[in-house]
Amino acid sequence: MTKGFIYAVSISPKRGQLKKEVPEAKLIENYGIENDGHAGDWGRQVTCLNLASVQKINKEHHLKIGPGDFAENVLIEGMDFSALTIGSKIRLGKSAVLEVTQVGKEDHPSIVSRTYGVSILPSEGLFCKVISGGIIKKGDVVEKI
Repeated sequence: MTKGFIYAVSISPKRGQLKKEVPEAKLIENYGIENDGHAGDWGRQVTCLNLASVQKINKEHHLKIGPGDFAENVLIEGMDFSALTIGSKIRLGKSAVLEVTQVGKEDHPSIVSRTYGVSILPSEGLFCKVISGGIIKKGDVVEKI
């Protein structure tokens, strides 16, 4: 399915930290999420994960990992990430648009793997840059465009 919903939005002030859920966030064009440590002039401004993947890891590893605990910015429910490749664009809410710049990343000992013993960003994370800014919040529609 090329459509889903924002389950949670999370940020952290610095890189290398677990993120905390926030009620809403401001996406800034060519920068990232306001007040998030991963914002800047690069291709991994915003990180998205699929809620189903988090639920699967929780079940398999008997964990209770919640929003932001895998260091993701946007946790998305109900969307099939397999339809998204580098260059795909997704709209979040009314006006924000992200472009997928990378699927997965190099695996290294991170705060997530040191804390929980498992990480899914290296295999399933969508790394994106902000093409068009806007305010996003839990419940907003997410769709491939």
